[in-house]
Amino acid sequence: MTVQERADDISAEFEFLDDWETRYAHIIDLGKQNPALEPEERTEDARVRGCASQVWMVFDASEGDRLKMRAESDAMIVSGLIALLIRLFSDARKDEILAFDAPAFLENIGVTGALTAQRSNGLNSMLERIKSAADAQPVSDGVPGNG
Repeated sequence: MTVQERADDISAEFEFLDDWETRYAHIIDLGKQNPALEPEERTEDARVRGCASQVWMVFDASEGDRLKMRAESDAMIVSGLIALLIRLFSDARKDEILAFDAPAFLENIGVTGALTAQRSNGLNSMLERIKSAADAQPVSDGVPGNG
């Protein structure tokens, strides 16, 4: 599934959520389902700076220029935002991640409008971290052992 197809699914899901309180509750529920990282994965290198809460993101390259991501936060709403970002980007192709306008998408589904300035900055930091990880991933040429 492409990033755009995932975004379309998430948009359809959020279409039924009438107001910010309902979206907020849904985002928190998504975060509760997000699996925790292993304690040894919560390192300074994995920590996302610029977030009001503690956030760790771990990236793994996979086949076909795809980037797998896992993440965790100590704040409920941030865990939900992480769950949304994982649904949108994990196991997506690098070029799709880099081309997708995540801030516009999140605004469109009504997620960013009610976030505090600190949460918005944190969300932007997480998006930058994802794009940096995708940009740093080597491009595979399809030949095993190359790239």
